[in-house]
Order: sequence, then structure tokens, then C-alpha cells
Amino acid sequence: MRIPSTLVLGGLALALSGCMGDRLDHLGKPPSMSPMENPQDDPNYHPVKLPMPVQPPAQPQTASLWQSGARAFFKDQRAAKVGDIMTVVIDIDESAKIDDTTTRSRDNGETAGVPHFFGLETALGGIMPDGFDPNKLIDMSSTSNSTGAGKVDRKEKIELQVAAIIVDQLPNGNFVIAGRQEVRVNYELRELLVQGIIRPEDVSPANSINYKQIAEARISYGGRGQITDVQQPRYGQQVLDMVLPF
Repeated sequence: MRIPSTLVLGGLALALSGCMGDRLDHLGKPPSMSPMENPQDDPNYHPVKLPMPVQPPAQPQTASLWQSGARAFFKDQRAAKVGDIMTVVIDIDESAKIDDTTTRSRDNGETAGVPHFFGLETALGGIMPDGFDPNKLIDMSSTSNSTGAGKVDRKEKIELQVAAIIVDQLPNGNFVIAGRQEVRVNYELRELLVQGIIRPEDVSPANSINYKQIAEARISYGGRGQITDVQQPRYGQQVLDMVLPF
């Protein structure tokens, strides 16, 4: 049965579109920037639910100038509610060096024989092959050697700042923040993503917070474009790397 050419072309186009992904987006032009969206509408966003202590209800004080939850008598310019913006300072300067070597060697040998066994040892000569020696019925030996070496030398240095939005507030008062920044230079698009949980007390008077003070931090810095495409292995090579066992 002949397969219609339109069906073949349609299947080929569908396969190419699935393999090429968003590369077709910047074919002969700069990559398109992502539109501004609600971080909670991201398919990868999941509301944070952690065990929290029960918060007692606020008791207003009669004739008091102090408002429950306020940090000072004057207005605080720091981010303090859902929708407020703060600056996340990322200054990663880390290095790790690990050098391990493991060597193992073991030799085993076993020899067993039955020189005398009620005279029956001579009867074995009729069924055993030529050269039978009752003193050496079993002679086994084994040798095992194993050598392993591993070395890690890693250095990372990133200095960035990104504005993040408070997208949720947990029952204990901690904030869930999410920030995204895109910068396009010619035909290359750089993306910076940050998400995590912070304490309101850690926000500095300059309305900024260091990445080290973010719990469950998720920081991603990368890009997409023509230069990034060239640096990646071809799809066929990636498939072979996953399929081939050697």
C-alpha cells in the first residue's frame, strides 16, 4: 500500500517542528522576548505550602499610635505585601576542588583433594579424564583489581541584580518572590530567573536582599539564540548519547 506524499510531508514537518523547538522562532531574526505574565500563571509555578505555626489574631490597642505589624512610626519603603518589588543581589563567587583516588586488590586461591576415601578414590580414575590426580581434585584461584580516580575543579562567579515581585505571603509572614529578566543583544537573548522564600526582616533598608538569604532558591542564568544553538550538540548526537550504552 502506497502512503500518500502529503501524509509523509506532514509527518516530516511535524517531526521537524518538534525537534527544532523554539529555534524556528529566531530563524534569520533575533529571538522573540517573552511577554510580561503573572508568575502564578507559569505552568512550572507551584504554590508553596509548608508547615506553619498558628498565628494569633491581631489585637488592636485602644488609643495607641503603634499599628500591629508595623516596623516603625514612619512609612517603610521596603517591600511588605504581595505585588511589591524588591532587588535581589546575586554575587556568587564559589570554588570547589575534590581529588579522590581509590585502589583495591585481592588475590584468592583454593586447592582441595581426596587422596584416600575408603579406596573409592581409585574408582574415580575410570570416569575421570587422563591425568587425574586425587590430590588435586579442585584447584581454584581468582584475582580482583580495582582502581578509581575522580577529580573536580569548579569555579563559579556571577554578579547580577534582578528585580523580583512578592507573589505570595505564607501564613507565618514569609514572602514568596519571583523575578525574571531578559536582555537581548543583537541575536542573543539572556535570561535571568530567580524564585524563593524570604523573611521580611532580611530585606535591607535599600529594599534589596542577598541571594544567600533566600530559602528554596531557584536561580537560572542562561540564554537562547544563534550563539547558544551553535554551542549545543546536534539533536541526532544527543539522541545517540542517550541510546548508545558505550
